[in-house]
Amino acid sequence: MSNETIAAAPPEAVPQSRTRTRVRFGILALLAVGTMINYLDRTVLGIAAPTLTKDLGLDAAVMGLVFSAFSWTYAVAQIPGGVFLDRFGSKLTYFLAITFWSLFTLLQALATGLYSLLFFRFGLGVSEAPCFPTNSRVVGTWFPQSERARATGIYTVGEYIGLALFSPVLFWIMNQWSWHALFIVVGVAGIAFGLVWWLCYREPADSRSVNQAELDHISAGGGFARDMVEKVPFSWANVGRLLSYRQIWGASIGQFAGNSTLVFFLTWFPTYLATERHMAWVKVGFFAVMPFIAAAVGVISGGIVSDKLLTLTGSANLARKLPIIGGLLLASCIIIANYVESDAEVIAVLSIAFFGQGMVGLGWTLISDIAPRKLMGLTGGLFNFASNLAGIVTPLVIGFIVSTTGSFVDALLFVGGVALLGALSYIFILGDVRRIELD
Repeated sequence: MSNETIAAAPPEAVPQSRTRTRVRFGILALLAVGTMINYLDRTVLGIAAPTLTKDLGLDAAVMGLVFSAFSWTYAVAQIPGGVFLDRFGSKLTYFLAITFWSLFTLLQALATGLYSLLFFRFGLGVSEAPCFPTNSRVVGTWFPQSERARATGIYTVGEYIGLALFSPVLFWIMNQWSWHALFIVVGVAGIAFGLVWWLCYREPADSRSVNQAELDHISAGGGFARDMVEKVPFSWANVGRLLSYRQIWGASIGQFAGNSTLVFFLTWFPTYLATERHMAWVKVGFFAVMPFIAAAVGVISGGIVSDKLLTLTGSANLARKLPIIGGLLLASCIIIANYVESDAEVIAVLSIAFFGQGMVGLGWTLISDIAPRKLMGLTGGLFNFASNLAGIVTPLVIGFIVSTTGSFVDALLFVGGVALLGALSYIFILGDVRRIELD
């Protein structure tokens, strides 16, 4: 439906009001909750790992394989997930994704060994693949460009706030019952939210709550284009055309680098505190919260700074790239943790690094700014495919390093070095932040 069609709609279809409605923020709340559940589902294994590995007889190298398994199918399914999104739209895609990924989370409680655990992690990866391309598409549809960085920061903060708020509870559940209970609780919560999404989500053209003033505000800022909700068939030619642009390569390499830091915290971080730093589990549950809170602050700060810079300078290059480059440089500071002694100093260093990684979440705003309007899903899929290769590489590399050296020292050097590589990608490869126009 075009903007002209909306303007001509009868009063009963689109309520008229001088005061602009704020329906887009309700949509953003749905994305934030969905993203929080998404990350709880994929990371609850990290909390369960120390106990689960003993029960199932898995060593560090094999556990690195299990952590990595999620990202194998998650990365491979990015392009098909983006194609499905472009074909069937945001509402159905996200409903099916959250329902199935929550089911596979629940099924991990039934794992009896390596192979069953790998199977359930494979299913989780496939099911979660469309989540962030859908998030990016929804923000590009519902928000003008001047609000997208803050909107992206708000839903992305769900990655960290959920873990910060619920990690102590999840550690308590595991100590009171077992690691099986973790997967059951988180899985059931996700299935319930899938129903909430289906009942509440609408495209701007279909919403009965949004008024014309809000639609005009969104449209004037580059949101809610007809091309964004048009169902586009897949072609490999479109993939090749997208990959011919340096913006796609630069953003993808940078996001791969930032995601390497994130993957460390989502997989090996509790084990690092327990084995390298010899913290008791009660202490781990407390200290594990701090970096996630810092990352949440980083996400919000990055979004606010980016939108402010865009308003003050009018330069998308400065507004989008500067916070991300700064965040990647801060993430590289994780290496310093190898050279401090006290628990408080370690947590402070890791919190600074994770704060910086939180700012890298702004990459999804950048993709909303540069993706062709008709190929938001496919562009997001390619971007997320590249960035989540880190989910394959990082757990395996860390698992191999820890297994062979018995230490996390070289593992932190690896994570910090990759973050520096990402900063260089944004500086020298990305180029101009502008919408890619395809004929």
